Amino acid sequence: MDAKEFDIIMIGGSAGSVRVIADILASLPASFHIPIVIVIHRMKNVVSEMDRLLSAGANNRKVQEPEDKMLIRNGHIYLAPQNYHLLIEANRTFSLDYSEPVHYSRPSIDVSFESGAKVYRNKILAILLSGANQDGAYGLEQVIQYEGTAIVQSPASAEYSIMPNAAIQKNNSVRIQTPGEIVRYLATLI
Repeated sequence: MDAKEFDIIMIGGSAGSVRVIADILASLPASFHIPIVIVIHRMKNVVSEMDRLLSAGANNRKVQEPEDKMLIRNGHIYLAPQNYHLLIEANRTFSLDYSEPVHYSRPSIDVSFESGAKVYRNKILAILLSGANQDGAYGLEQVIQYEGTAIVQSPASAEYSIMPNAAIQKNNSVRIQTPGEIVRYLATLI
């Protein structure tokens, strides 16, 4: 896969994805400038310190939950807040939405990927990881429709293969990679 210039990287995952996300963040050098948006399914009524957990191994970079209308900035890593859909507006700011869950999830990967694809078009890289439902498959379809790049964790390497399999079945042009291959690909984007 050729190196390409992206304006944003979006990573979605659910059950079994946290370890892979932590490994991806740990592999990025401090000079990595592309903003990263992470959408992870989390329980909505339980205190979460996912931002701290991911920050701990992110090479001295803070993972932060964005506030409504916050500007997306280069070099920053964002984590969708618990119990809100995270959308990207045309002016490249975040919008938090409390509408109905999608695939029983809020935040929904589909919602975030679709809004990111509409704004960033061919300059978006979307990565879908392990999970136990079909969230993300439609979002990747939108990324591909807007000529962005879509990567799915190989089902054989996923702790829960339902999410990657759903995305692959829906989108025959996704790139299927192991976590190690994803890390190596991101290294080419520096």
